[in-house]
Amino acid sequence: MKTAAVIFLTKLKMKSINDILTIIENHLDEKIIAKSGVGGGCISNALQLTTSSGKKYFAKINNSAPKDMFSKEANGLLELSKASVIKVPSVIFCDESFILLEYIEPASEANNFFEDFGRKFAMLHQHRAAEFGFFEDNYIGSTRQANTASVEEKNDWIKFYFNKRILFQYKLAEKNGFATSELRNGISMLENKIEEILLSEDKFPSLLHGDLWSGNFIIGEDGKVCLIDPAVYYGSREADLAMTKLFGGFPAAFYKAYNEYFPLSPGFEYRENLYKLYHVLNHLNLFGSSYYSQAISLLNFYF
Repeated sequence: MKTAAVIFLTKLKMKSINDILTIIENHLDEKIIAKSGVGGGCISNALQLTTSSGKKYFAKINNSAPKDMFSKEANGLLELSKASVIKVPSVIFCDESFILLEYIEPASEANNFFEDFGRKFAMLHQHRAAEFGFFEDNYIGSTRQANTASVEEKNDWIKFYFNKRILFQYKLAEKNGFATSELRNGISMLENKIEEILLSEDKFPSLLHGDLWSGNFIIGEDGKVCLIDPAVYYGSREADLAMTKLFGGFPAAFYKAYNEYFPLSPGFEYRENLYKLYHVLNHLNLFGSSYYSQAISLLNFYF
């Protein structure tokens, strides 16, 4: 997975599946002889493609996506691959309307799957950068994720997290009509207390998947984990782990193996709700008011 992908961006906004398949065929210099839908996506359509040589590929297609969404996804997958720790699909190429990836044949879990996953996730977090953030903004779901930071934010995780994660989502909530006085007061109180909440955390810029829940990993042919659909940046590893607890799907064995390999600093359970808050605010902005009470509950945990 160390070879760079060929990123191919056309100026054409795709109008049909057939247009897209023709572009793919021209790039691969092969005919597509079979296609079938793949479930699991909530933003883009997904297809398994088989070519005349018998090779299989995975295509995500979205004609209404932001023009740079798939190129940002490709860059995130490439960044994860640099750590050489956890499998990610190879990027074949992408366009404004789609991304073409290596097809990962699904399989059953190997023995001790989650123990192995936990250790590998800890190893991924040991891959570090000099600064917080990323060289470009990208997307979490279909929401822009602000990663390009000021000099101060690049060197101060608390400022980065509050400004680029919590405050960014709150401003979106204002724009979307969800910013009640209750939410505004909660965010204001959090701003005054966030230094205290995160004081004892180990704060260093780890490579993060950024959006890891049970729908964003698959099991490859070898029975080992393969990460998909990242929202990559460099930040506190506790932010990545908190997301895994938001919607379930990760057993105790995963966290035990992680903490044995790369122990967390004391008090990480107390800090979890602050890191869950970013994702719940994002869901509020993406899916509406059904996530409002959860956001308020996470804020109230600290007051």
